[in-house]
Amino acid sequence: MTVRTIGIIGGGQLGRMLAMAAARLNFRTVILEPQADSPAAQLADRQIVAEYSDPVALGELAALCDVVTYEFENVPVEAAEMLARNVTVFPPPKALQVAQDRLTEKRFLNGCGIETARFHAVDSQADLEAALADFAGKGVLKTRRMGYDGKGQRVFRGPQDRPEGGFAALGGVPLILESFVAFEREISIIAARDPDGAIACYDPAENVHRDGILDTSTVPARISPATATTARDAAARLLTALDYVGVVGIEFFVLPDGALIANEIAPRVHNSGHWTEAACIVSQFEQHIRAIAGLPLGDPLRHSDCVMTNLIGDDIDAVPAWLSRSNVLVHLYGKSEARPGRKMGHVTELK
Repeated sequence: MTVRTIGIIGGGQLGRMLAMAAARLNFRTVILEPQADSPAAQLADRQIVAEYSDPVALGELAALCDVVTYEFENVPVEAAEMLARNVTVFPPPKALQVAQDRLTEKRFLNGCGIETARFHAVDSQADLEAALADFAGKGVLKTRRMGYDGKGQRVFRGPQDRPEGGFAALGGVPLILESFVAFEREISIIAARDPDGAIACYDPAENVHRDGILDTSTVPARISPATATTARDAAARLLTALDYVGVVGIEFFVLPDGALIANEIAPRVHNSGHWTEAACIVSQFEQHIRAIAGLPLGDPLRHSDCVMTNLIGDDIDAVPAWLSRSNVLVHLYGKSEARPGRKMGHVTELK
């Protein structure tokens, strides 16, 4: 397969950074995104302004591109499958099917031999009450689909948190109740697989969240070499089971004994991998472009320790202060309006 033009579904900051990486390797990019002048389109060669499921727009995207990828996991599976009949789609639509439903995701991870928190499917108020009884009144209730950055969730901390109306409060949609996990820290690993099955893993990052949104990623994470190896092995099993091509992010809870509990997977480049842009020769964005274009994967070796900090909402006001510091890479996303909870950019400080 000869690749000259890459289609990207989604026009946010991840698509923007993918377009930047593609341009460095002499690829053209076409963005499919309903919002005109999206962050990604500002740097791409062309934008198709249409809904992600628009059949005419999908046909145009397939005709213009040699391979199509996506920057977020809530792309309609039907749209990805429609595209795949006419053009190569990486990661494969199956990865979307698995990642879009938390119950399917947990079962798939377990099927790969990757541990998760205990869980129950919740399809009614009766299901919720039975599941909470099994977990001693504690757990995290989540929508099975479309939740991100802490949205679509409710925490039950014990019998004092009454379950009445809990199912309806989250919209009466299919839910999942996950047991609490007594973890010491959260980590994630960014890994890539090419069409021939070669796999490359970056060093795990230690993550801290603020109001349900990633705040910082620190590398190296405070974990043992054995725990890091477990994370890499899990990533390799998952990528192989999905016949995956591209970059994936996998989030884990680290238990006191160093064991790992997988939290979720993201079939795309990931916020917790932004540090690779400053601390590795080949970033996660270039790695994804290499993988989907059939180029050799880059060496994921880290040349520096670092801390990546998200700029969320009014954090953008601190950019001049960040720019005055040495060993700091500042990356802004081209968004005109700062709103609470909105990711405006990130900075990575080398240590």
